[in-house]
Amino acid sequence: MSTAAVGAPGSPRRYLHSLWLLSARDLKVRYATSALGYLWSVLDPLVMSAIYWFVFTQIFQRTVGHEPYIVFLITALLPWVWFNSAVSDFTRAFSKDARLVRSTAIPRSIWVNRIVLSKGVEFLCSLPVLALFVVFSEFSDKPAQLNWGLLWVPVAIVLQAVLLVGLGLLIAPLCVLWTDLERTTKLVLRALFYASPIIYGVENLPGAFETLAAFNPLSGIFALYRVGFFPEEWDPWVIGVGSVLCFAILGLGIWVFRRLERPVLKEL
Repeated sequence: MSTAAVGAPGSPRRYLHSLWLLSARDLKVRYATSALGYLWSVLDPLVMSAIYWFVFTQIFQRTVGHEPYIVFLITALLPWVWFNSAVSDFTRAFSKDARLVRSTAIPRSIWVNRIVLSKGVEFLCSLPVLALFVVFSEFSDKPAQLNWGLLWVPVAIVLQAVLLVGLGLLIAPLCVLWTDLERTTKLVLRALFYASPIIYGVENLPGAFETLAAFNPLSGIFALYRVGFFPEEWDPWVIGVGSVLCFAILGLGIWVFRRLERPVLKEL
């Protein structure tokens, strides 16, 4: 395609066009070799939800979360899968396509943003599963109660995208310069799953841990996803601190990326 069709080199129009092409390529490659295709986008969170639902409702007496618990789980597990898969891919964002990264004239942040976008599209495609569980909950003793809080879901999506872009601009170049960080990131993600309010709510944490939870940006993001079904999840402190941290991490990521871009190109 000619440059005139998408704008001058380095223009926002060309950048966005290239971003979409790269993200679409990632999605095609992911599903072209998969027999289940779209189902893989929802299978992981569904299996995890089923396991935790069974353990906490059928085996042990649960004292965390809200009813219906399966909806409570899925409202955090679906965005967690977006977060986890994107951060995992950040560790190979540059090394995977090293030749293209070196030769492209487009800002190299596109190799981070394409991961955020493609994984975000998968997340959006998984939301109908949440809708189905909400509908099925109507036949239970404690159905999900829809409320005005659903209007905060787009805000949660934007905040999560901001957080991921910031983390990607930090993680991607650092993993090129220090390859051990790839394994370290995986370990941190495992710990972060349990340190984030996924199988429990922030209000279920004791004492100082509830205050500390606000400094995990995912706490505020998950609260915004859940508040449309569970009004008790609305916590201005947690949401406010989390929002500020998302943009602070984005600013730090941009600064670090600009400082490390040249050393990364030399390393590749």
